[in-house]
Amino acid sequence: MVRTMKAGMVIAALAATFAVAGPAHAQDSMKQDDMKQDKMMHEGMAKTLFTGKFHREVHETSGRATVYQEADGKLVLRLTGFKTSNGPDVHVILVATKDAGDDANFLKSNTERVELGKLKGNEGDQNYEIPARTDLSKFQTVSIYCERFNANFGAAPLEKF
Repeated sequence: MVRTMKAGMVIAALAATFAVAGPAHAQDSMKQDDMKQDKMMHEGMAKTLFTGKFHREVHETSGRATVYQEADGKLVLRLTGFKTSNGPDVHVILVATKDAGDDANFLKSNTERVELGKLKGNEGDQNYEIPARTDLSKFQTVSIYCERFNANFGAAPLEKF
């Protein structure tokens, strides 16, 4: 019986180890992808097209938004030094305005937007793929936007680099 208990404890310990290692491996994989992306951006494999600094709207938001064109033509939005508040259903969008500071204009339902995805985290560097054929001369502002409350947390007007 002691032998059975020891075997059970060993199996439980191994299971716990693998349960913790799985998410850690996923995080390591994500970090490696980010590092690979950083390396590409910094080694000149990607061309910087537009950049802008975030300013506060409804919530304190800071950092930089930069649009890169990769060697294969793909467009990527990279947020660096990024920080904003937590919130429900927060998205990264491109908006067809010069700046999203004017809530009366920005929050109108007829303002054109391009969805880039749910916010990956409220702090840290992160990448978002921009759909092919997005007209960046038209969509000139990055917004951190809360769908649930129709609120613009912060915006980064983009300028040619």
